[in-house]
Amino acid sequence: MSTVHVVTGAGPVGSTVALQLADAGQRVRLLTRSGSGPVHPLVERHRVDVSRPEELGDAFAGAVAVHHCIHGSAYDARVWRAELLRAERVVLEAAGRVGAVVVFPESLYAYGPVTEVITEVTPRTARTGKLGVRTELLAQRDASPTPTVSVAASDFYGPLVRNAHAGERMVPTVLAGRTMRVLGSPDQPHSFTYVPDLAAAMITAAAREDLWDSFLHAPTAPAPTQRRLVEMVAEAAGVRTPRVASVPVPVLGAAGLLSRRVREMAETGYMFARPFVMDSTASERRLGLAPTPLAEGVARTVAWWREEQHAAA
Repeated sequence: MSTVHVVTGAGPVGSTVALQLADAGQRVRLLTRSGSGPVHPLVERHRVDVSRPEELGDAFAGAVAVHHCIHGSAYDARVWRAELLRAERVVLEAAGRVGAVVVFPESLYAYGPVTEVITEVTPRTARTGKLGVRTELLAQRDASPTPTVSVAASDFYGPLVRNAHAGERMVPTVLAGRTMRVLGSPDQPHSFTYVPDLAAAMITAAAREDLWDSFLHAPTAPAPTQRRLVEMVAEAAGVRTPRVASVPVPVLGAAGLLSRRVREMAETGYMFARPFVMDSTASERRLGLAPTPLAEGVARTVAWWREEQHAAA
């Protein structure tokens, strides 16, 4: 019987993982509540709610790996705690029954506010808000008998990435020549992870038992400043670099007193107010992978956005 790689969620990470696997000749079963996802001859799209154990029997049949890439329905700590912990528990139990490893894309939230370069051995001890939920998720994985791998990334950029600081907030703004307003300081280094590099790391980790039950950093290029990233987007697009302005984190925090949504955004403002740098060199050695150079990743990202804008015109 042929094997299958299960991917849950069709956001930028899930879709990229599914396409990389399919392009490599692997059969992919993509599970979403809507049945959406990329079109490829080797990608089977199914309507499945992965938080419902009764729906996962057939969905996980024959799986050698599960790439669990779902999001919460809102960027809110209460929603995350209510939705994500349960969904991961259900997925871990179902994957364990078929003998599949579960690979997770992870954020840097569990590290909490840091003052040094983040490595794989930096303590992950955040306890409150969305940061604390990520710590709880990691603890749940550690306690599960099902093998897991968590691959942590910093803020995303790349093709398919829309809802991100370096996504639809930045690239279309630069292409249009409008003022780019970044959160926090435009002149502090901040790591950005190219989503195809994260996907490649997840696929590699799933295939190697020596990497199971570990916490890895996705290969990530040296951290630019947000101002430099804006300049690189403009250079790749062949347009004038726009003016860069700042939304100070304290302003966001004050606005959060009146808006829960803004308050949830302000919780991670520290990442942009001072240096926020992730070091992935140790994981790169273990994975045998290297990050895509930033200029190359930015050029591919700009090309994708231009294709999207042309298709929408």
